[in-house]
Amino acid sequence: MQPGSVPNSGQMSAADPSFDELTPAGGEGSEVPLSMLLDLTLPVSIELGRTTMTVQEVLRLGRGSVVQLDRLAGEPIDIYVGDRRFAEGEVVVLGEHFGIRITRIISRQPLGESAA
Repeated sequence: MQPGSVPNSGQMSAADPSFDELTPAGGEGSEVPLSMLLDLTLPVSIELGRTTMTVQEVLRLGRGSVVQLDRLAGEPIDIYVGDRRFAEGEVVVLGEHFGIRITRIISRQPLGESAA
């Protein structure tokens, strides 16, 4: 027996394995019906604006503190579905609650184009 070899103890040898072709359950070229996606839950985030603060500034925040954002009053806010910017909107008041009125759906950009 050569150094580093394993004695054959009656087990199967490591011959070329045989793999069956995997195909989708519906056969070739089948598509998932849109109705299967209708119950999918996605996170929706509303971004009023952004700012940058040092850790020291964050630690000084307390009740009544005001954080200035990079947007002006009246500018559209961003609506994200998942991590993708989906739409723009405006804040509305519904009774005692805030809401968002969608004013523009963002069209999907072709591959290779960057957002301006």
